[in-house]
Amino acid sequence: MKQKLTLILAITLLATGVFAQKMTNWMNAGGKKGELLGLHFNLADFNGPSGIKDPITGKVYNTISKMDKGVSVSYWKGLTNKIDFSVKLNAMLKDYRAVYYNIPANNTEVGLELEPTINIRPYGDDALLAPFLTAGVGGGFYTSHWGAYIPVGVGIQANIQKTTYIFVQAQYKFTLTNKTLGDNLFYSLGVAENIGREKVIPPPPPPPPPPVVYDRDHDGVPDSLDRCPDTPGLASLKGCPDRDGDGIADIDDKCPDVPGLARYQGCPIPDRDKDGINDEVDKCPDVFGYARYQGCPIPDTDGDGVNDEEDKCINEPGPASNFGCPVISEEIVSKINLAAKNVFFATGSFKLLSKSFKQLDIVVKILNDNPTYKLNIDGHTDYTGTHDKNQILSDNRAAAVKAYIVSKGINESRLTSTGYGQDKPIADNKTVAGRALNRRVEMKAHNY
Repeated sequence: MKQKLTLILAITLLATGVFAQKMTNWMNAGGKKGELLGLHFNLADFNGPSGIKDPITGKVYNTISKMDKGVSVSYWKGLTNKIDFSVKLNAMLKDYRAVYYNIPANNTEVGLELEPTINIRPYGDDALLAPFLTAGVGGGFYTSHWGAYIPVGVGIQANIQKTTYIFVQAQYKFTLTNKTLGDNLFYSLGVAENIGREKVIPPPPPPPPPPVVYDRDHDGVPDSLDRCPDTPGLASLKGCPDRDGDGIADIDDKCPDVPGLARYQGCPIPDRDKDGINDEVDKCPDVFGYARYQGCPIPDTDGDGVNDEEDKCINEPGPASNFGCPVISEEIVSKINLAAKNVFFATGSFKLLSKSFKQLDIVVKILNDNPTYKLNIDGHTDYTGTHDKNQILSDNRAAAVKAYIVSKGINESRLTSTGYGQDKPIADNKTVAGRALNRRVEMKAHNY
């Protein structure tokens, strides 16, 4: 029986798709059905529900020959084009006494049922074939026993000239009070005739003529909605023009020929200091600055008048002549120069003589006392010997001085040694005294 219900529902939906769309106006114009009086032939299956509730028990559906038979008289009333009210009086033949008293069946009796329902269809009464859903309440009298139930189901209605209607229905009846009798599947085939005058819904009156729309500037925006009724404009701006295309109507735009923003009344973001950085991102909007400093001037952290980009000592004030670093005192310069004049090497060698150590230790103390100081060490020779040998000798002598100072705990990164060979004489190499002056080490302290 479950397969039968599935087949009925599938046929109903298929028929609806074919006929309801193509033959809706097979009859006259629309309107709900009037009053119908119908006669139906019924079949009731009391075994089927037990198979539905417990499929494991096996197939327990009755064949048509074993189902209980009956007839119904029905009354139908169209409430809307898609909703009907109906009431049925069913007379069903069954041996109810055998059911109630659990005795062998030997007598066919008549059970009477009164069943009001509401029927809802997706298509109107005008459709040739119209499926519907039905639900309601019912009450019956079965051999001195009363019972109540709820019928739910599906059906299909065939409309013949809006006077005759054929109904095919399948229902499941849930018993409420008569548990002995139990649920049952209920099938019905019937025909109903229109017994009242059909109520036709009159067509709606024609719409009033459209009002006259005035549009003086012919921009497609009626004058009643146009903020600029005498100047062609854009519908999105209520009929006003926008010369600069910034989305702000010219009548509201303080810069109508330059694209801008609404928060600046149609003008671009301002740049008061004219540095090319708009005021919204300029941290110094009234002072000319640079993008890399978010619109502010190049900073001068130590306030010495030398900006940080050129200042090699940004946290210590100093003159521009010394790259923004403090000037090393003349006293320290003199001590370092004296130490440089008292650096001695073995003849023709880069071996430091011990008499150099005392003065070099003074330089070490200066570097320890001034951790920001750095030291350049330059080596020079006279022109005695070949150029290449003199270059190597000057490199080694400058490196020897550097190695001594590093050995005293000064970080090597603060020291630079360079040899210049015979290329930078300070005296005449033709004299003994001049050559002695040219054989020298120079040391210069700086803090940048």
